[in-house]
Amino acid sequence: MSSQGSASPTPHGAPEEAPGVSVVLAGGGTAGHVSPMIAIARAVERLMPQAQVSMIGTEVGLETRLVPEAGYALDTVEKVPMPRRPSRDLLSVPARLRRAVAAAAEILRRREADVVVGVGGYVCTPVYLAARRLGVPVVVHEANARPGLANRLGARFAAHVGTAFEGTPLKRAAWVGMPMSREISQLDREAERASARERLGLDPERTTLVVTGGSSGALSLNSAVASAVDDLLAGGAQVLHLTGRDKVVTAADAGSSDGAGDGAGDAEAPLSRPGYHQREYLDGMELAYAAADLIIARSGAATVCEVAAVTLPAVFVPLPVGNGEQELNARELVDAGGALLVKDEHFTRAWIRRNVVPLLEDPQMLLTMRDHAAERGIADADERVAAAALTAAGVPGDRLPADEGR
Repeated sequence: MSSQGSASPTPHGAPEEAPGVSVVLAGGGTAGHVSPMIAIARAVERLMPQAQVSMIGTEVGLETRLVPEAGYALDTVEKVPMPRRPSRDLLSVPARLRRAVAAAAEILRRREADVVVGVGGYVCTPVYLAARRLGVPVVVHEANARPGLANRLGARFAAHVGTAFEGTPLKRAAWVGMPMSREISQLDREAERASARERLGLDPERTTLVVTGGSSGALSLNSAVASAVDDLLAGGAQVLHLTGRDKVVTAADAGSSDGAGDGAGDAEAPLSRPGYHQREYLDGMELAYAAADLIIARSGAATVCEVAAVTLPAVFVPLPVGNGEQELNARELVDAGGALLVKDEHFTRAWIRRNVVPLLEDPQMLLTMRDHAAERGIADADERVAAAALTAAGVPGDRLPADEGR
């Protein structure tokens, strides 16, 4: 078996190293699971270039596209969700789970797995159970403040449990941070700010607010920012508004609250103001992070951890669905003073006037928030989890880099 990752070949004439350990990562469904999984895989290869790395997912998640694009082999097992309510589907779960566990066990044997690293998602339950049956050590990483069912199961017998948030309630867990791309975790915002703003068509010297609701956008967030755009610009800031795919903020949106109209012209035309820049999305959020003095965003686990890692002050508007997971994700950073938190229904033009505009006009407060964000930011989570995985696989400590700051 050979990895499809980025391990370098042995240079000509150099002595061959012993075969590397086989690290199998499991996770998927959403980018929130797949992105940390790929970051951990990259870190494994940096720490041990001869490691053999592969991944397990389902046939229906984003991993089917993102994992091959990242250059890794992907094996799949059946997705076995637990019905939220009693139904006939519940009767089929035991048989389907047994099949998935058997399939996962076959993959682990074929991959000659020395360790399994699970990051959550439906696929992890059968993989954890298969690993336990085969005696393969398990390392768990939980990305959310409220752990999922699969990781609660895996944590019971894992060799190591790491969490993105300090207060995540998993037994024997260590706070390690969120594995993320090196483009973000190693970003020097001070050094890259002027260049990033120029590349984005922004004024390099002007205080910059970035607004994003994620790749799919957030209509309520878009509407509130559009209604307050004149207030934001009047305070001297410029705005980079990432509206989401197929979402355009129009002139009419700017007049949707408190009578802030766009003046004459086509109300359905894209909103246009000097200093207001809108894009549907941006490939590579590190560019936006570098450009920003402040960001307004949803508080998905990855976003919260990324802005802390790059020490970017934030205003979080949690997605108003589910069991309050996004508010929990943001709470530790907010309590530390690195971010503000506002409920979606309270995020209005009036709130922006009272809270965001004065903040953008107060460089010292932004610096204070930056310093507080740094207290919660962890930039080497990928290597922390990778080192734990290699240790669980039996790699001697002297074959790993010195544990500085871990």
